[in-house]
Amino acid sequence: MLLPGYKYQLAIQSVTPKGLWLHAQGEQIFLPRSECPETINEQEPIEIFLYLDRDNKPKATTRMPFAQVGDFALLKVQSIGPHGAFLNWGLEKDLLSPYSEQAQKMDEGRQYLVHICHDQQNRPIASSRLERFLVKENRDLREGEEVTLLVWAFTDLGAKVIVNNRYEALLYKDELPQNLKRGEVHTAYVLRIRADHRIDVTLRRPGAAGVKDARDVILEALEADGFLPLHDQSPPELIREQLGLSKKVFKKAVGGLYKDGLVELESKGIKIIS
Repeated sequence: MLLPGYKYQLAIQSVTPKGLWLHAQGEQIFLPRSECPETINEQEPIEIFLYLDRDNKPKATTRMPFAQVGDFALLKVQSIGPHGAFLNWGLEKDLLSPYSEQAQKMDEGRQYLVHICHDQQNRPIASSRLERFLVKENRDLREGEEVTLLVWAFTDLGAKVIVNNRYEALLYKDELPQNLKRGEVHTAYVLRIRADHRIDVTLRRPGAAGVKDARDVILEALEADGFLPLHDQSPPELIREQLGLSKKVFKKAVGGLYKDGLVELESKGIKIIS
């Protein structure tokens, strides 16, 4: 049985003036002509998204939503109804977030980070009670591994993030780049797996690769006028604001540049050697 809320690759069974009949798992799905691509190759499968229309009947479209069932996404509330909030997820029919699935009461016009799931009737809905859908302890990640990061919320320690659409993790304050926003997606790396199996991540490649990246950032900043007013005693916040680097990585990178004879260290900053 094909469940609504997912993308599918379906074979074309027949072509009619009104649209396409698609076939999969013993079911037939109709794709209206208005939803069909301009060029149709009957030998190739077609990608569709299956959702429920306003009468709660399955409907296929080639327009893809911002996210599907199983995903986390930042969505905007379009309207409020008697059963909950309706969020824009990129389709003609908005996605319901029932009041029982709202961690805090949603307001029209605001954006919320939600998890898309099914209700008991297999209807796609949105839930902002994210903790229910996240794994807190590491099961299969390794330190240094590349991951996908979704910014969730900001705390005194840094940013709570969602890793690989599965794990709750932490991006520490000294790792935060300037203007990082909730809902943004970034490539990140596992910084460490703590003793309690919780996950810390970084936006910089760990080890020597990360230091090399930082060297490139510093040299690029020096290209403007040959001088950078940052040094060992500069506040971590100032280094992070100007370069997007933690002070620890900054010092390692500057030390390497100095050792290689590429910069001079002055009392008020760093000077590039022509």
